Amino acid sequence: MIRTPYYLIDKAALQRNMEIIDRVRELSGAKALLALKCFATWCVFDLMRAHMDGTTSSSLYEVRLGREKFGGETHAYSVAYGDDEIDEVVSHADKIIFNSLSQLDRFTAQSEGLVRGLRLNPGVSSSSFDLADPARPFSRLGERDPTRIEAALDRVSGFMIHNNCENADFALFDQLLDDIEARFGPLLSKVDWVSLGGGIHFTGEDYPIGAFAARLKAFSERYGVQVYLEPGEAAITNSTTLEVSVLDVMENEKRLAIVDSSIEAHMLDLLIYRASAEISPDEGPYSYMVCGKSCLAGDIFGEFRFQDPLRIGDRISLRDAAGYTMVKKNWFNGVKMPSIAVKELDGTVRVVREFDFSDYEHSLS
Repeated sequence: MIRTPYYLIDKAALQRNMEIIDRVRELSGAKALLALKCFATWCVFDLMRAHMDGTTSSSLYEVRLGREKFGGETHAYSVAYGDDEIDEVVSHADKIIFNSLSQLDRFTAQSEGLVRGLRLNPGVSSSSFDLADPARPFSRLGERDPTRIEAALDRVSGFMIHNNCENADFALFDQLLDDIEARFGPLLSKVDWVSLGGGIHFTGEDYPIGAFAARLKAFSERYGVQVYLEPGEAAITNSTTLEVSVLDVMENEKRLAIVDSSIEAHMLDLLIYRASAEISPDEGPYSYMVCGKSCLAGDIFGEFRFQDPLRIGDRISLRDAAGYTMVKKNWFNGVKMPSIAVKELDGTVRVVREFDFSDYEHSLS
């Protein structure tokens, strides 16, 4: 039995997402790039690369990882490149997308020979969280002025537009794309490719894949562009769990179970967005608040129901622990870092990475 805590990636569940991505690619003509900012656990890239066209990045290290571990098309994007990294970024990328016209001006010479793009900000998004809203007031994410953008078309051949966030509503996606066309339509017909970014939850249950693919295809044909999607969460949703064990049980007006993990260290987005983890099944006569072992008072995974009283040593499986989770894990409190395990298509489970004190030690100095 594998010692907890550990992330468990189920390749069969991952494969189901890949099959949906294949269908979208086939029906729409769009290409799909894995968004490494969401998921960069390269031990399963062997499966994913057969169903996706490459990767998109947000930093030098991500673009390098995409080139070396995934292959295919390697798109480089960053909110801002530094003089000390641009040459290395260029060496790993085949497309480079600039966040601003000033960055394009600054690095035009260094990016000569690469396919270049520019991020646009249409001023609307699906986000309900100000923290994650790319169209929030005073946003630094992309250019908004069509006149200034048009003046740069001799140096870019495509655009990246990322304004969907956790969007599982096709009608809302359709409306946001209408808004993009209304604002930037004359520019779209003058470029060769358009990336519509990520945040579109098209691998979710009952999502209208046919209508989604038809909308993408119509957009592509109307403007004569190659459409790209950048699925992150959509690529890996419901593929991974965080396996933990109960270390202690207490009672303080509620039943409390303390586990060998921490939301701040191992599922940080729960803390950032004040969300609860999920378990399955979440039913039974016994209710427990499942808590992390760090000293943070609010280190709480959530309240769940169980068929039997929890005992020390019992294991709990926390669902959907891949997207924006594994990439954000950290050494808060020096809590043991979860191992990474993979459940292969034949059902066998193998541990692909373990972490120990030396990893903690060498993350500092």
